[in-house]
Amino acid sequence: MQKTIATISTTKEILDTYGLHTKKGFGQNFLIEPSVVERCAKSAGADGAVIEIGPGIGSLTQQLARVSQKVRSFEVDDRLIPVLKQLFQDEQNIEIIHQDFMDTDIEKHIRELRQQYGKVVVCANLPYYITTPILFKIFESKEPVDMITVMVQKEMADRFVAEVNSQDYSALSVECQYLYDVKRLFQVKRTCFFPAPNVDSTIIQFQRKEPIHLQDKNDFFEFVKICFKQRRKTLYNNIRVLYDNNNKVLQILNNCGFNEKTRAQELSIDQFIKLYKEYRYERESICED
Repeated sequence: MQKTIATISTTKEILDTYGLHTKKGFGQNFLIEPSVVERCAKSAGADGAVIEIGPGIGSLTQQLARVSQKVRSFEVDDRLIPVLKQLFQDEQNIEIIHQDFMDTDIEKHIRELRQQYGKVVVCANLPYYITTPILFKIFESKEPVDMITVMVQKEMADRFVAEVNSQDYSALSVECQYLYDVKRLFQVKRTCFFPAPNVDSTIIQFQRKEPIHLQDKNDFFEFVKICFKQRRKTLYNNIRVLYDNNNKVLQILNNCGFNEKTRAQELSIDQFIKLYKEYRYERESICED
């Protein structure tokens, strides 16, 4: 398709032509500002292969196809599959897969794309209602991608880049900053969407880095989630569910220089790693006994 999709006139034309309406259940808000999708695509480092989640009617897909060798897009909405395939029938480098991304074997797709195209990145305008599960799925994949560039709700972006002791610092902050250098690229006003959502968005980017080696990073992430499970509670109260002996919890905290009043949001990533290693050491000691 030659016409730019990310305009209000083309978007309405497509919706009218195919008798479509947006589904709130799928978090559908279509981009109608060309400069946003163009800038997002050009910033994505997508000169190899790019994985897109939730293409909608293809506003970002169209721009990604212009800068990459291969676009593999996952769409869950049955109604949009024939629309996307018809709109991009002449684009040889766009592949539309009708599947819920959460059910996808992401590691298999990354391996296939890397073998053929060398570099694999993710770029997407993520549905707000499922942003966190999608990103955790990508973060926890044993096959890493080189870069992730996504549009998310502004408040969610604040959590990704949050610093220690800030209100937004969370398990998500720790996990993504352990794996990636994280930065905001630019803000996107709610008026850039049709229909307009109730919040503004942010384009945020994750650049893969070499994290401190851990035997099982996913086990570390699960431990961090437990530490943050109830933010109002102390570390002691959150992690003691892992032990029968409360004194052992205090011992582990004390060995790391913490006490029973320490809270998860006070710990840096290095301190979480130290605490996790102490926890693993104690757990493996119990197993040996």
